[in-house]
Amino acid sequence: MTLALGIDPGTATTGYGLVRLLPDGELAAVSYGIISTPKEATPSARLEMLFDDLNKLLKKYKPDTAAVEKLFFSSNVKTALAVGQARGVVMLCIQKAGIEPFEYTPNEVKQAVAGYGGADKRQVQEMVRALLQLEKIPKPDDAADALAIAITHLNTTRY
Repeated sequence: MTLALGIDPGTATTGYGLVRLLPDGELAAVSYGIISTPKEATPSARLEMLFDDLNKLLKKYKPDTAAVEKLFFSSNVKTALAVGQARGVVMLCIQKAGIEPFEYTPNEVKQAVAGYGGADKRQVQEMVRALLQLEKIPKPDDAADALAIAITHLNTTRY
């Protein structure tokens, strides 16, 4: 029963989702949520908070595998740099936990979860809800995205 951690990185909000692949091939949500940092904190303090909180998650759940959303092109250079820094912290935490981090683009996630690389956010969220047999779409969006990344990884690698 493989446990996968999916991460949707960001400096202000990082989504996480833990999904277990059951022996019968079904998927089950174990936990999901966000790591948020206060906007009044310095950039380095925010990265440290992300590092500390993600390490706590890794120690608590001990996932077998992990996947992170790849940075996509952004017209806002400041945002792209901040997300890149958060991704670096996330990749480091996962690697230090002894887990090889895998990466998927947003289009790869949409294709794997909704069957269409151009799917909109709502379609992906509804498929996450259905695949994990949840009553409601997971909130906030960053957590739903992280669950989609974990699902993509499990379905791509089929541990």
